[in-house]
Amino acid sequence: MITEKTKKLLMNKMTILKDNDKNDLCLVGPVNLPVQLDGEVVIFQWYTWMPLEGIPAEKEMILESIATLDLAQHQQSSVLVYGDFENANEAFIRMHSICHTGDIFGSKRCDCGFQLRQSMKMIVEKGSGALFYLANHEGRGIGLLSKSFAYILQQEGYDTVEANHALGFPDDTRSYEEAIRVLKGLRTRPVTLITNNPRKIEALKAHGLMIHDHIPLWGDISEYNEFYLATKVEKAGHIKKGELIIAN
Repeated sequence: MITEKTKKLLMNKMTILKDNDKNDLCLVGPVNLPVQLDGEVVIFQWYTWMPLEGIPAEKEMILESIATLDLAQHQQSSVLVYGDFENANEAFIRMHSICHTGDIFGSKRCDCGFQLRQSMKMIVEKGSGALFYLANHEGRGIGLLSKSFAYILQQEGYDTVEANHALGFPDDTRSYEEAIRVLKGLRTRPVTLITNNPRKIEALKAHGLMIHDHIPLWGDISEYNEFYLATKVEKAGHIKKGELIIAN
C-alpha cells in the first residue's frame, strides 16, 4: 500500500497531458540522471511516459494501479533533457528509435548506437536539448522479433526495405504523435532536429512540431553497414553525407 506521504511525493512528479482526440498521457519526471559520456559525468533530467489506455487520468488512481499493470511487458518511452530546455532560445532534439542490437550490444550492422551517443554529446555541447528514446520504434516500428526475421533476410541479400516488405510490413510504420505531445509539454519554442531523415522532418511538422532547422548526423560507417546506409539514402530518401535540406 502506498502511503499518503509517498503519494504526495510522487504526484508532484507527475503531469497529465490531455488531448480531446487522443488517450491522455502520464508524464513522470524529472529525475536526476548522471550519465557517463566520454569520460565525463553529465547530469540529465530524465522523464518517461505512458498512454492512459483504460486507466483514469487521475494521479492517485494511476499510482494505486501501477503494481497491477504489468508494465515490464509493455515498454515505455522516455526522454533525456539537458539544460534550460523550456526557456533556451535554441535547443537540439533527437527523436531516436530504439535499436536493441545497436544501442545495447554495439552492433555494426547499423549506425544507431553511434547516433545515440553522438546526439547526446551534441545536445550537451549546445547547452540545451532533449533526446527522445522511442520504445515502440524497433526496426522502424515492426518490433524486435520481426526485426530478427528481417536480419535473417538481409543476410541472404535483401536490403532493409526489401526485408520489411517481404515480411508484410511497410517501409516505415513509426508514429511520433506521443513524443511530440510530450515535447510540447516541455517546450513551446522551435527546435533544431538532429536527423538524416527528411521523412521524419515532414512527419514531425505534420504533427505540429515547430522545427527551426535540422542537423544531419553521419559517422561510424564501416564494411558492415555500408549497404544498409546506402539503402536508406536510395530508398528511404535519407540526406546524403554533406547534403542539407531546408526544414521550414
